[in-house]
Amino acid sequence: MVGEVRGVNRAQLGAALRALRQASGKEAKSVARSAVMSASKLSKIETAKVAPSAADVERILTAIGVSDEVKAEYLEAVRAATTEATAWRLVRRMGVHKAQQQTRALEAQMTLLRLFQPALIPGLLQTPEYIRTILSRHDLGEDVLARTISARIERQQALYDATKELHFVITEPVLRWRIVSAVRMAEQMDSLASLSRLPNIDIRIVPLSARQQDVASHAFVIRDDRTVTVETVHAEMIVTDPRDVALYVHKFDGFASMALSGDAMRALLEGIRDDFLREQEIS
Repeated sequence: MVGEVRGVNRAQLGAALRALRQASGKEAKSVARSAVMSASKLSKIETAKVAPSAADVERILTAIGVSDEVKAEYLEAVRAATTEATAWRLVRRMGVHKAQQQTRALEAQMTLLRLFQPALIPGLLQTPEYIRTILSRHDLGEDVLARTISARIERQQALYDATKELHFVITEPVLRWRIVSAVRMAEQMDSLASLSRLPNIDIRIVPLSARQQDVASHAFVIRDDRTVTVETVHAEMIVTDPRDVALYVHKFDGFASMALSGDAMRALLEGIRDDFLREQEIS
């Protein structure tokens, strides 16, 4: 059956998704709502007016309730296009808060996450003040900003789901990058230390003192060894070819192997926190 699905084009894929939905007896509005997209977008996907991403197809199939076997077959078909890119201007047009909701839907389905971040505290680990400062730079407008902050905070519920295994590798300069005030940065360090004690979370820090064997060129997120999300200046890219995903897994493992973890990692966080607190006292 995999061979039958692999060669589908956009029209065939759209028709197949529509047939699966109709066979399930579920209405388009219900499937669209569960897939975190508009009914209009679902209609355009089903009628081949819009090319769905792998994430779109996965959310639709999950909402329909197909078997894991059927889902795997159709995802293999859509991954024939190995890399998808969505410009940030299109994300803003859609609504940044909706993008956060879509990411939350992906995170709800995954069981293993590996995230490498050389620039910012990962969104799932950010304190509310850190989140507000980061998102405020996008000129969203107060209403959209509030909804986007709320959506990101809601995503953090995944941290407390014992069925998920979450691994974070952060470079030390991220912890010293002055995103918020010194006292707020100190709070962020304490939050990271606290979260690192959760049994399903592994937070590691690549120290500046470590001899580097690789280049921390950009952030990326690996979900279930199946997809990689890469954020660039102009767009977000989704990588799905297994050969490319394996490259990112190898890169992640390399940085994780030289990073501090456990008590050593928390000792580094404590030292950085104390530096921020001393700076606050002096000022």
